[in-house]
Amino acid sequence: MQYRGLIGALTLCTAFCFAMAGARAFDESKYPDWKGKWETIGRPTWLQPGDVGAPLTPEYEKLFEWNRGQQRVGNPGFEPSWACLPGGMPRVMNAFAPMEIVITPATTHILISHIHDNRRIFTDGRQWPDEIEPTFHGYSIGRWSDTDGDGRYDTLDVETRGIKGPRAYDGSGLPLHADNQTVVKETIYLDPSNAKVLIDDITTIDHALARPWTVKKRYGRGPDPRPDWIEQICPEANPHVRIQGEPYFIGADGRLMPSMKDQPPPDLRYFKQPRR
Repeated sequence: MQYRGLIGALTLCTAFCFAMAGARAFDESKYPDWKGKWETIGRPTWLQPGDVGAPLTPEYEKLFEWNRGQQRVGNPGFEPSWACLPGGMPRVMNAFAPMEIVITPATTHILISHIHDNRRIFTDGRQWPDEIEPTFHGYSIGRWSDTDGDGRYDTLDVETRGIKGPRAYDGSGLPLHADNQTVVKETIYLDPSNAKVLIDDITTIDHALARPWTVKKRYGRGPDPRPDWIEQICPEANPHVRIQGEPYFIGADGRLMPSMKDQPPPDLRYFKQPRR
């Protein structure tokens, strides 16, 4: 029995030593300090005041104009997140809610609680798979680089493919192409003059665009070293519903309401109608 106990103890010790060796294998000093709570600087929209509009093709410029007209009368138009669908890429990087970045040797995680806008960026040297199962956030592969030669990574270049729709850039309904062939390329790094600002240069390649389109996103790091992370569950307080392709609204009294002027009610043929 004593031998069995000794063998068990040695096995446990060996497993612990391997675990410790694996933990030491991640040299945190080789990676940038992107810890903390990041919040978007400016409005969480794709275009900021003063920005030039998107280089949309004529077809998608017309779709965008139609969409804005619909929104003026209360119809969300081409804007999928009103029904709590994930924003998808590249909209995720608007950071509608605070963002956390968790760096490991194999994967960099971008965590955003808004409609489960979480990303995995694989940095383990893998190549693109032969087939990609489309997801709203897509499949992201990243490459670290040390641009200033100080022995520490400072820049993460990312490419994302395999993104499914429907998607828009933000709540305005600025559209991406319905073929979902979007490719998004990013360069993420700290502002050289301010370590409290993270920059993401995002280039979208999409058939709704006349050319690749690059925007610069900035995020500010909060001062609290132990930030509070709030859970956001989109369906909990979402008053919007779509019935037979039409958007309606649930009022404060729980009753179905029109979302625009003179909107007819949905077809109620399967409900027993009250006698008049």
